[in-house]
Amino acid sequence: MNIKITNNNKIFNELNLKKNLHSLILFDEKQSNPLFSVSLMAKVKRQGGKITDLKETALSAELDNGSLVTWLMVSEKKSIFQIQTLLRKAFDKILSENPKTVTIVNESKNNDEWLKQAVYVACVNSQDLPNLKSSAKKKNLKSIKTFGASAKTSFKNIEALVGGNTLTRELTITPPNQLTPTIYRQKIKKLSKENGWKVDEFAMPKLKKLGAGAFYAVAKGSEPQDAAIVHLTYSPTGAKETISLVGKGICFDTGGHNLKPAKFMSGMHEDMNGSAVVLGILKAISDMKVKVKLDCWLAIAQNHIGPKAYKQNDVVKALNGVTIEIVHTDAEGRMVLADTLTMASRKKPKAIIDFATLTGCMHVAMGDRYSGVLSNHSALSCMAVGAGSDVGERVTAFPSDEDYEEDLKSQIADIKQCTLEGGPDHIHATRFLSRFVENNIPWLHMDLSSSNRKGGLGAVSSEVNGFGVSFGVNMIEKLMKAKKL
Repeated sequence: MNIKITNNNKIFNELNLKKNLHSLILFDEKQSNPLFSVSLMAKVKRQGGKITDLKETALSAELDNGSLVTWLMVSEKKSIFQIQTLLRKAFDKILSENPKTVTIVNESKNNDEWLKQAVYVACVNSQDLPNLKSSAKKKNLKSIKTFGASAKTSFKNIEALVGGNTLTRELTITPPNQLTPTIYRQKIKKLSKENGWKVDEFAMPKLKKLGAGAFYAVAKGSEPQDAAIVHLTYSPTGAKETISLVGKGICFDTGGHNLKPAKFMSGMHEDMNGSAVVLGILKAISDMKVKVKLDCWLAIAQNHIGPKAYKQNDVVKALNGVTIEIVHTDAEGRMVLADTLTMASRKKPKAIIDFATLTGCMHVAMGDRYSGVLSNHSALSCMAVGAGSDVGERVTAFPSDEDYEEDLKSQIADIKQCTLEGGPDHIHATRFLSRFVENNIPWLHMDLSSSNRKGGLGAVSSEVNGFGVSFGVNMIEKLMKAKKL
């Protein structure tokens, strides 16, 4: 992140703030005279509203010198998601002018949380993302000046979260011809070198030799044979806990032999979002210098159609020896994750969290405002709901009881990949994946139904929003503190 954040301890007033061209003023409901109140009340009166309306929507006005000021009333009753949403909308007008400097003033005496969130929102929405338009303009924001923060307020972790979220969005947005498995693996190696991560690749020949038949079945349909399971390790001195992250990295999904119609194939370069989320979390944790060992496993492949592609009624054997009857080739995500989860669980971490844009069923269930989590451990599901609420990335927990697996019984193999009868495929997928988590490791699966939302979501204004990065960082911090699960 190339935005400089400065915390100014000097007393702020209208005189020394008037020279700032773009300002956001946060003030309390009980405050009768916020900064630039004459301009504020004139605008409120002209619109026929009340000043308390600013608890639900920001208001902007230009001062006599041409400066743009936006006011927002702080409310302690708002959730983090609500705060982020209000701030995102408050910054819409400010950032639309592509300023070089933004000033954020906290007149609220006891609420640094709003100020921190304001800095995060301003930063995360001022990052340049891949844009191949010839007329594309670069973001100009270089500095954020804050006033009214307590002496202990630090923005270092916010910078790290912005960096992680931006990396996730950059990768997810990149067109599929510019992020093939080969290119993706090269980018990961470059990131690993820059951040000091250990990297190990399990390419197709090695996976075939190991017997990772579930992953291999999907990947063998693509040319060139450049798919791989990539293992990244962040292991700082003093780390006592090991947590594993697993990400689905399907760089493009045609559906395979069960070919998607054009409407549903569009956007399938984003099917690698789960792996991008893992990389974003890893980047943020590294920048924060958190003392935890992270084992990250990325299942990078494509799902193409061709003479070597797997097909309905094939039976393949996974790395752990489980035989799988193929029912639908567009259920490739659970196939590549199966062997990857096995590899992750054999390292015996404290917990595993996987991220994947896995099922359309989850999107039907939750829409694009929430993502769903399922787990083999009820305490982990509860922790996940709380972790999402803490950071404004909302999740809800679904059941994954073992009797759901009855629907996956096969006449010719140990388990069916999925069903053709409909029903709760997000639960079926989780029950399928649970067969490949070894050693009774506590495991959480996140189905990223909210990874893309038109108009933005929470703090982030872009459609591809990087959902899962802040959640993942918070989950890791909670897992480190948890003595027992």
